[in-house]
Amino acid sequence: MTTKKRMFASMLVLSLLSAAGHAGTTIGVSMAAFDDNFLTQLREAMAAQSKTLKDVSLQFEDARNDVGRQVSQVENFVTRKVGAIIVSPVDTTATKRMSAAARKAGIPVIYVNRKPSEQLGNGVYYIGSQNRVAGQLQMEYLAKQLNGKGTVAVIQGALSDEGAIERTAGVKDVAAKFPGIKITEVQNADWNRNQAIDLTRKWLSSGRQFNAIAANNDEMALGALIAIKQSNVSPSKVLVGGVDATPDALGSLAKGELAVTVFQDAKGQGKGAVDIAAKVAAGDKKVPNETMIPFQLVTPANYKTYLNK
Repeated sequence: MTTKKRMFASMLVLSLLSAAGHAGTTIGVSMAAFDDNFLTQLREAMAAQSKTLKDVSLQFEDARNDVGRQVSQVENFVTRKVGAIIVSPVDTTATKRMSAAARKAGIPVIYVNRKPSEQLGNGVYYIGSQNRVAGQLQMEYLAKQLNGKGTVAVIQGALSDEGAIERTAGVKDVAAKFPGIKITEVQNADWNRNQAIDLTRKWLSSGRQFNAIAANNDEMALGALIAIKQSNVSPSKVLVGGVDATPDALGSLAKGELAVTVFQDAKGQGKGAVDIAAKVAAGDKKVPNETMIPFQLVTPANYKTYLNK
């Protein structure tokens, strides 16, 4: 064999080995946002789980809370013929175009954490938690702490999000059982801490008074607490509840500021989303269309249990 032929043969072997080394299933992941505290935990859980699976890799994209950007990301994943697509949707009412593109290409899509307002099945899956229950758990605790009497303000997440709608509905379900409790304000802060600061500050500066604030997530609850303290009102005078049990929220509970939160299992949802994606990409037909992971109440009495979750 001539020197050139030997060199060519060696290059061919190296090329084949390289290709084999990169074989496996690529799962495209479009996150609603990278800068959200809970979604960051969700993303980290997905990345950790993917490392435990053989020949599975994830490609993350940040939609930056832009529906158009997210649709484009999913369509790019379809063009690249990834094995499966995981989506944390920006807008749960705007998922149909993404689902249709994935279905047409025969690529399964798994929505995580925020349930799309469309029919599941035929290659479309969901893993998350029952958001109405989160609102109910939160408000039941607040109502007991108020002894069934007082005024309550609700800070909602994005109005386009099923989670915000259902959690608020859960709060109202419970409040309706207590004649002495009145919900006097329901306004949105788009899941954002800074927007919740501005909203709560506006309420307080206009003379509104509350016995409790039920926020749809911890970021907004913590924003409300910041505004309360900036307005020289003691956190003990206004009970503030959140949802997610993020590290920041647990820290606030430990300091006696946040009254209550509700644990949403980011690790469970993230791990489950990757497992489902890997299974359906491999052709598993037994995966259920919907997988629910329970919420759990977190109070000053039991918060230490959740520090490492």
